[in-house]
Amino acid sequence: MTAKKLTEDARGVYVIAATPFTDQGELDLASIDSLTDFYLDKGVTGLTILGMMGEAPKLTEAETLTVIERVLGRAGATPVVVGVSHAANHHVERLAKAAMDRGAAGVMLAPAANLKTDDQVFNYYAAAAKLLGPGVPICLQDFPQATGVYMSVAVINRLIDEFAQVVMLKHEEMPGMRKLTEIRERAATQGKRRISILVGNGGLFLPQEMLRGADGAMTGFAYPEMLVQVCQLFDQGQADKAEDLFNIYLPLLRHEFQYGLGLALRKETLKRRGAIKSAFVRKPGPVLNATDLAELDRLITKQECRLAELA
Repeated sequence: MTAKKLTEDARGVYVIAATPFTDQGELDLASIDSLTDFYLDKGVTGLTILGMMGEAPKLTEAETLTVIERVLGRAGATPVVVGVSHAANHHVERLAKAAMDRGAAGVMLAPAANLKTDDQVFNYYAAAAKLLGPGVPICLQDFPQATGVYMSVAVINRLIDEFAQVVMLKHEEMPGMRKLTEIRERAATQGKRRISILVGNGGLFLPQEMLRGADGAMTGFAYPEMLVQVCQLFDQGQADKAEDLFNIYLPLLRHEFQYGLGLALRKETLKRRGAIKSAFVRKPGPVLNATDLAELDRLITKQECRLAELA
């Protein structure tokens, strides 16, 4: 069953999926299946694959297509957003077409590195949008900590105004909550189109971002059920209860968010939860040592104790 295309009304949790490998560094197809099942079982609204957490730059083109086909074949009607970021627009076009032909709901696109001005950022996305055409929904990935590219509010608003296929913003600038507020206020006060905004950064600021108008999360925390429950509670008007639940998971979420080490921690946690067989991160990538593993043990144990007390 093919999922519906991504729209500006999207809400909830589009979990950023890891890409599982064997201990020898090869794609683990069985773990792709079990990880997809794990995410769906936790109640996510959709999946986002081949993002930075998905180690997309470390995959061959053949492996990339294998991951797309495997996840889409497993996810059924659950929408899957495919990361297609690349410096060359024609590569973006080819990968986006392959993803959409196989049933993707839309694509996520970060700006090419080293774009310095508003016009450069706009022109990059404008060229990509024209190549992809109006039938391919686009999620803008605003992650300057990784890309080195600052996307101003003015540029984002201009893209929203000029390209109807821009339906979502993955908001990941840090600090950047004021940007979220400015985009929402402009849509409300000027009658402009309101697009979906899902937040990243591990969900580190999720309660504050939901209060500022975010529609949910697009991140890879290894306990996606927490993200789902928090977003549902906000939708039900129970902000305080949502934040109390979030705070139980915060120590582990914060620990997992560490730059350079976070992916290894997430994969190790997913392995411990039975979602994947191996926590292998393709080279170049981090490897956990005995102290790292002991720290993770302690944080998971404390979190489980607090959840048991709540229950």
